[in-house]
Amino acid sequence: MPAKSQQPVVLNLLMTAPDAQPWQQGIVKDFETKYPGIRVNVIEGPNATNLLEDLYTSAFILGDSPYDLVNMDVVWTPKFAAAGWLKDLSNEFSSDELAVFSPNDIEGSRYEGNLYRVPIRSDAGVLYYRKDLLAAAGYKPPETFDELLKISQAIQKKNKDTWGYLWQGRQYEGLVAMFAEVLEGYGGFWINPTTLEVGLDQPETIQAIEFLRSTVKTGVSPPGVTTYQEEETRRIFQSGKAVFLRSWPYVWPLANEDSSPIKGKIGIKPMVSAPGKSAGTCLGGWGLGIAKSSPHQKEAMTAIRYFTSNEAQRNFILKAGYVPSRRELFSDAEIVAKYSYYPQLLEIVGSSVLRPAIAQYAQASDILQRYLSAALTNSLTPEQAMKAAAKETRLLLGK
Repeated sequence: MPAKSQQPVVLNLLMTAPDAQPWQQGIVKDFETKYPGIRVNVIEGPNATNLLEDLYTSAFILGDSPYDLVNMDVVWTPKFAAAGWLKDLSNEFSSDELAVFSPNDIEGSRYEGNLYRVPIRSDAGVLYYRKDLLAAAGYKPPETFDELLKISQAIQKKNKDTWGYLWQGRQYEGLVAMFAEVLEGYGGFWINPTTLEVGLDQPETIQAIEFLRSTVKTGVSPPGVTTYQEEETRRIFQSGKAVFLRSWPYVWPLANEDSSPIKGKIGIKPMVSAPGKSAGTCLGGWGLGIAKSSPHQKEAMTAIRYFTSNEAQRNFILKAGYVPSRRELFSDAEIVAKYSYYPQLLEIVGSSVLRPAIAQYAQASDILQRYLSAALTNSLTPEQAMKAAAKETRLLLGK
């Protein structure tokens, strides 16, 4: 009797719809060629990351999660790890193996000192500016919040139909990511994950909110900015109607397409700060973990090692334009020839701030979103809003 052919092991991986296709056609295809005994089934989830998080959460809570590999946004790690859903990977990787990644990306992959995911893709907030408009008006890129306002207003005087500064003000996670940067730039803090101390009712937090409100009050930012997410801000900036934009690295390739009115006219830099304070850029990014319930942990580990390897990431970046998690790839000659801004991006990723690594992150973010939105839309004063937000956050943390 002929020997039965071995069935390949199938690993299930859920990700957002826009990521699923490039993964299937690129990095997964390469992996399956190299490891014919393992198949990766990429399940297409919703576009919004919070809905993706809900899908993972409900699958784990019900106890029959079909997922082997877990693709996690940096802020999910503490919640998933604290709930006991992830395999501890601390003994799988040596410190030398982890040293190739940005230190903040690794920090964002840990919970209570243990490693629960490996960074696959980095991401950090970026300040985009119009090089041509600044040069024509005789300005260098701003370093402080005041300079940002001053340059915006000076250029707006000459270019009547142009906004100064675009940011994400709608009540969602993007608002918190944007605010984390302004807060850092004023020397404030949200939650100290070690002591669980809450800094929302401190003067620095009020200053950060006042700065954002002043951008609207002075006409530097559009009145509708408190309803914008990333795409609304990108479209206005890309149509040539703004001087500055706070967003993520994904904007660069789009803004430099042949059809873009601002192709070749933009520069990037880390976020500005108050004088004497350090600038902060919010760390985003994705990493892969292994579900504790997966019957295929060995194969899942093989997949993670491959997906985070130099060779796989390099091919994937050249094909799909993702921001690497391995530091050496930011200065790789072939990658820089295609994406000239990557060396600057590495500097920006290096100055990143993490949102607090606490198990109750989602609830803490929800509290901040609600009250920050109330302050930015003038339903509450910044003081009233942050006093209430701090109180609710302390209750949540049992402080």
